[in-house]
Amino acid sequence: MQMAAYCNGTTNACTKKFAVEKQESVLVRPAEKTFNGLYFLSNLDQTFPYPIEIAFAYKNGIENAAEIIRESLAKILVKFYPFAGCLSKTWDTRMIVRCTGEGVQFVEAVSNNTLEDLGDISRVDPPKFRQLIHYLDHFESILDVPLLTVQITKFKCGGIVVGIAMNHVLVDGKALADFLNSWAEITKGIPLSLTPFLDRTIFSARQPALVDAPHPEYIRNEELVKNIPLQFQEPIINQSFCFEPNKLRLLKQLAQDESNTPFTSFEIISALMWIMRTKAFNIEPHKTTKLLTAVDGRPKFKPSLPECYFGNGIVWSCAQSTAGDLIEKPFSYAVKIVQEAIKEVTEDYVKSAIDYYELTRAQLEMENTCWISKWSRLTFYDVDFGWGKPQQVAPASMVDNLVLTLGQEKDSKNIILSLGLPESVMKIFQELIHAELQRK
Repeated sequence: MQMAAYCNGTTNACTKKFAVEKQESVLVRPAEKTFNGLYFLSNLDQTFPYPIEIAFAYKNGIENAAEIIRESLAKILVKFYPFAGCLSKTWDTRMIVRCTGEGVQFVEAVSNNTLEDLGDISRVDPPKFRQLIHYLDHFESILDVPLLTVQITKFKCGGIVVGIAMNHVLVDGKALADFLNSWAEITKGIPLSLTPFLDRTIFSARQPALVDAPHPEYIRNEELVKNIPLQFQEPIINQSFCFEPNKLRLLKQLAQDESNTPFTSFEIISALMWIMRTKAFNIEPHKTTKLLTAVDGRPKFKPSLPECYFGNGIVWSCAQSTAGDLIEKPFSYAVKIVQEAIKEVTEDYVKSAIDYYELTRAQLEMENTCWISKWSRLTFYDVDFGWGKPQQVAPASMVDNLVLTLGQEKDSKNIILSLGLPESVMKIFQELIHAELQRK
């Protein structure tokens, strides 16, 4: 077995040791023969090539949970067979899945700690929580990242954590949630409530391609040399911040008093984060800063796409402003341009974004830009394998430029904002956010 240990503190002394013993991984293959060959990925699948890691914490498990979940995983992979393959590239550099049926890596693990020792997993802490995930330490490209891995960790209190690592090239959060809930249904021996729709050609580029909307969310390949990802000489620090309902009501009231426009909690949190991040980075007033928001394109189509579309359905809205205007103008200014950018995502916008990538092979903008995604409406908290719904669901790690929002725990109205920033920038950001959260 492999032992992983974590010491929480600023000195060499461990204030509380958290340890997980992992068995060697095994491959879980589909229970029946599945399609063997190349599986098309749409342009929306190509634009966010990152691994995502999520932990699901259950207070009460059962003794043979790992065995039951492993057996049901083999069954559900028959329906969601692309997970059992691997990524490859075509002659024109597009990513594609080789459906080989080789299977999904599965790990059993135990901990002599309790879930109470694990703590609040909504407060992102990768060195600690990644012990609950089966992941690659190093990989040369996104092609090396498994499409799915699963780890089941049993705690001495009887609690269980299901750790999921996915390759975002294959699925977005909505598709992952559909898969997990379908897997849970198979585990409980009930019929699937949704049949996965695996045909991604519905998101194919038009012929000829037609770009009829601006796409400032992307940077064209010929501009990448002067727009390389920012390289920092200091470590990235991950932090989480809790927005309670009372604070959100006050922020909404502030924005609405200024503009007389109703705003959502997500729009309020996104705008505040964007302002504080711009301040913390000390972006020059004349420079443009952008906030890209992941928007589900599925419901934008008329008629709407199949409910269980398996793949990436998100596109990125782009709110942009000079740093000076963003910081100096009333709070409602930032909230309104975030809201307006999200509203611009229509069926035509989605099709235009697909065609734009077809012509440019563009990548998401990074300079003076961050990306934000809302997990709070995804059905992660419905994933019940037979021992109840998870008490908490949270990212086990963070993509450097990505900001996430998610409910703090099951049935909680608190919203957690998680992000990573260079150490010196995070110190300023933390002071700004805490001052805002404490302001009456």
